[in-house]
Amino acid sequence: MNFIACTLAEHGDAILAIFNEAIATSTALYDYQPRTGDSMTAWFAAKAAGHYPVIGAVDEAGTLLGFASYGPFRAFPAYKYTVEHSIYVHRDHRGKGLGRALLERLLEAARAQDYHLLVGVIDMANAGSIALHEQLGFVHGGTLKEVGFKFGRWLDVGFYQRVLDTPHRPVDG
Repeated sequence: MNFIACTLAEHGDAILAIFNEAIATSTALYDYQPRTGDSMTAWFAAKAAGHYPVIGAVDEAGTLLGFASYGPFRAFPAYKYTVEHSIYVHRDHRGKGLGRALLERLLEAARAQDYHLLVGVIDMANAGSIALHEQLGFVHGGTLKEVGFKFGRWLDVGFYQRVLDTPHRPVDG
């Protein structure tokens, strides 16, 4: 397995398929409708504009097995050292340590970009994702009860956070 920087041209369709499978079958995404190719163009453009990584895990043949990224947590300037991350692994490759490997690389990227806090927003029924985050030093920051509704039931979302030792000299403004 190798880790690469994903691009729209090379990985957009595979990322779209992973997103859409998660939308259709899980509460990992609180979307109802499948995403479109155009949405991927906008998604990659937003990642590029914010200098946010899109890290992919590929096999020897170059097939995308999973990906991870982060983006802004909230739009207010004082949140500039905080990012919200997401990790998605293709259904055929879950349970093999890819999520952990991708999250470790996100942590490295966040440190390199001088972020201070990573936030994972996780459906509270997703025990696997919660366990992964806790294994890598994330702590539960709080739960919003019944914040989403999907598959005929109310969903609780938890905020899991990991404080990094960066930046060394944070500034206002």
